Amino acid sequence: MAEAAARHATYADLEAVPDHLVAEIVDGTLETHPRPRPRHATAAAGLAGELIPPFDRGRGGPGGWIFMIEPELHLGPHVVVPDLASWRRDRMPAEPDTAYIETAPDWVSEILSPATARLVRGPKRRIYAEASVAFLWLLDPGDGVLETFALTAESWLLTGTVQRGETVAAPPFDAVPFPLDVLFPFDPPAPAPEA
Repeated sequence: MAEAAARHATYADLEAVPDHLVAEIVDGTLETHPRPRPRHATAAAGLAGELIPPFDRGRGGPGGWIFMIEPELHLGPHVVVPDLASWRRDRMPAEPDTAYIETAPDWVSEILSPATARLVRGPKRRIYAEASVAFLWLLDPGDGVLETFALTAESWLLTGTVQRGETVAAPPFDAVPFPLDVLFPFDPPAPAPEA
């Protein structure tokens, strides 16, 4: 006996998800996970706080970017919600009229958690590559590690790994470096290097 074809999730399915969950449609499947825990949320806010002044506003940096926190992206049949996304201003010169965005970002950052790591490292990373997102940053606040990737020939090339106590200077935001540790405000400061 033939198996019934799997039903693909619809936007109505996504809208029916309770507000306390993040919902996405990935490869036709409705994926849900809890809202971010404090460590995740503070890391995302800290990253936005480091990047927006110099790269969006041009304060102490080159400007030229638009940043969004948790935008709803419609990338082909997929509906994904990265923690942070950014577009070069020339690719998004005006605010979209919709609550979602169909223009793929130039840069995406995902904050990893036990609830999201499988989805982010697997299908979402592939979806971002298929949509030609040029840069992807994966931040693991539990381990204190930032991995940076650049899209090359439709696959991700690891361009750097930054750990606690080190400085972030990664494309496309390498013009204004910042210490990775500022993204973890609940952690004690790293000891100063010995002279």
